[in-house]
Amino acid sequence: MKKVFLSALLLTGLAGAAQAQSNVSLGLKAGGSLSSFSGEQASNHKSIVGFHAGAFANIGFTRLFAFQPEIMYSRKGAKFPPFNFTTHLDYIDVPLVFHINVEGLFFEAGPQVGFLVSAKNKAGNASTDVKPAYNTVDAGYVAGLGYQRKTGLGVGLRYNGGITNVEKSFNTGGTTVQNNIRNNVFQLYLTYSLNAR
Repeated sequence: MKKVFLSALLLTGLAGAAQAQSNVSLGLKAGGSLSSFSGEQASNHKSIVGFHAGAFANIGFTRLFAFQPEIMYSRKGAKFPPFNFTTHLDYIDVPLVFHINVEGLFFEAGPQVGFLVSAKNKAGNASTDVKPAYNTVDAGYVAGLGYQRKTGLGVGLRYNGGITNVEKSFNTGGTTVQNNIRNNVFQLYLTYSLNAR
């Protein structure tokens, strides 16, 4: 009896896995970003326009729920008018997003981790590498909505909020200073999906 029960359990699991496998789509996405900094020390910063692009896999568990891991190249940052320079922070972002789907319309939310690739301050034609002053990992979250089917074009709007500070702490006069500055990004994008069956 125990063997029969275990066999039935195994078959049920395999059937579920096969069903999930048949409900996977792969896709590309790209779009524009409006990014700035938030936090106590970010009040003098202004928004800048950036971009993001990458790939995703949409894994449907049911008609209503899906999981979508992504890998994205994303430019973030802000302008600092008092000193007339712009900070560009380039990340490889890995969002792990959960979708609620209703006939293609989706609502999404989930955690995200970003890995800093480049950090530069630009003033006119001059560019300065400031990567050593920034944290190499950026933890955050995403939330948004849009329209996306298993095949074809889609569109989405997403908010990307940081929960860790982008700058490293530093010592001055024997005191450790940690500026409270986090990434704050709105992303508008297009997707193209291909069913992986």
